[in-house]
Amino acid sequence: MSPTAASPPASRAARPGLRVPAAALAIALPAAAAASGDEPMLPVLLALAVMLGAAKLAGEAAVRAGQPAVLGELLVGVVLGNLGLVGFHGLDFLRTEPTVQVIAGLGVVLLLFEVGVESTVGEMARVGPSAGLAAVLGVVAPFALGWGVGAWLVPEAGPYVHAFLGATLSATSVGITARVLQDLGRSRSPEARIILGAAVIDDVLGLVVLAVVAGVIGAADSGQPLALSSIALIVGKAVGFLAVTVAAGAALAPAVFRLGAAFRGRWTLLTLGLVLAFGCAWLAGEMGLAPIIGAFAAGVLLEPIFLKDFEAPQIVRELKPVVDKLPAEEAERAHRALDRYREHHHQHILEPLGHFLVPVFFVYTGMQVKLEALADPGVLAVALGVTVAAIAGKVVSGLAAGPVNRWVVGWGMVPRGEVGLIFAAIGRQLGVVDERLFSVIVAMVILTTLATPPILAWLLGRQRRREGASG
Repeated sequence: MSPTAASPPASRAARPGLRVPAAALAIALPAAAAASGDEPMLPVLLALAVMLGAAKLAGEAAVRAGQPAVLGELLVGVVLGNLGLVGFHGLDFLRTEPTVQVIAGLGVVLLLFEVGVESTVGEMARVGPSAGLAAVLGVVAPFALGWGVGAWLVPEAGPYVHAFLGATLSATSVGITARVLQDLGRSRSPEARIILGAAVIDDVLGLVVLAVVAGVIGAADSGQPLALSSIALIVGKAVGFLAVTVAAGAALAPAVFRLGAAFRGRWTLLTLGLVLAFGCAWLAGEMGLAPIIGAFAAGVLLEPIFLKDFEAPQIVRELKPVVDKLPAEEAERAHRALDRYREHHHQHILEPLGHFLVPVFFVYTGMQVKLEALADPGVLAVALGVTVAAIAGKVVSGLAAGPVNRWVVGWGMVPRGEVGLIFAAIGRQLGVVDERLFSVIVAMVILTTLATPPILAWLLGRQRRREGASG
């Protein structure tokens, strides 16, 4: 037989071999996880390798598609957690590995600490009445709509579930909005200032609402009667904790960080920040509040003025001589940029840790979604209803924005992003959010995150055309 005649069978014979890697992987992964029983760290190492690699690839794909990386991390988690639907169970252990759950929890604490670091007491005081009203309405309206939609679509769930659903819808994540505004050159517009200012207040109000709802649920689980005095006590503890922590920090932090600045070892600021974050998170948990409230308060404590005694980052020291050789006008601009970086460099000290821990949280959260639950028409209807309520509640908040483009402000508050996922994860820990409702909340987060960038870009483009026509 000629070589030409022999080639087709050879080609066909090679095709089954293409399935060998996938088949081997399907056998090897569960076998590796099972065989590591003698060494408890091995399944954790495998889990982190898979989750971090998948998160990076999916995040990059999302960014290239014009979406935030968090959306890719969440979606790849959904995929990894539902591979059993196509007969692949090699990664089922990721969902139940307790150490991975702890690492994901650390990611949440670190994320809220970073949010607090980016928010200062001065910023909250300067946002003005428009942002304040938008923030209050942006919490009250979604909370009421979420409660109402829950009572309408899932009446059997009970008032505690409805209240928690309302609390979840009150969350706001404007990182996506900030990126869109920056890309379109509108990050310094009046609308942007109101959105970002309202988001700072929203963080505080949302955490207080979460503390109240979680406290009420905890009291009900322990058989304690529900009274207005109990709710007032929870509100007082949440507000009091934030106020006392910030006040005590303002009094003590300068001395603590001045002492830390005298240390000769490296990464002292990072260590102090982590001690502060974990310590405040623990204290909040001991007081019956969510640990993330403590982490947020710890981040707010890191005012730039407290860190003035720390030596400038090495990159600033190295660039100073180079900048001094530039022409006078360019040197002045470069020095101002370096000064801004030196003043705010504390906001970047946690980035390496954040790139490790935070994606694990998002992937782990996505893995808890059961796609078969969303295949139920009833659950899908609830997801769509909750998404409509989530959008309407935030768009309404734009009505209080004053003499600006209210639609831009309202839609800028729509994305729930990582904050909504944090609330959903806490709901699962409290036992008030089951698998179906968890899938509903994640679907709402995905839809609000996907919808905001194109709609916001269209609204800003239309505003720009109108300004051009009137000019």
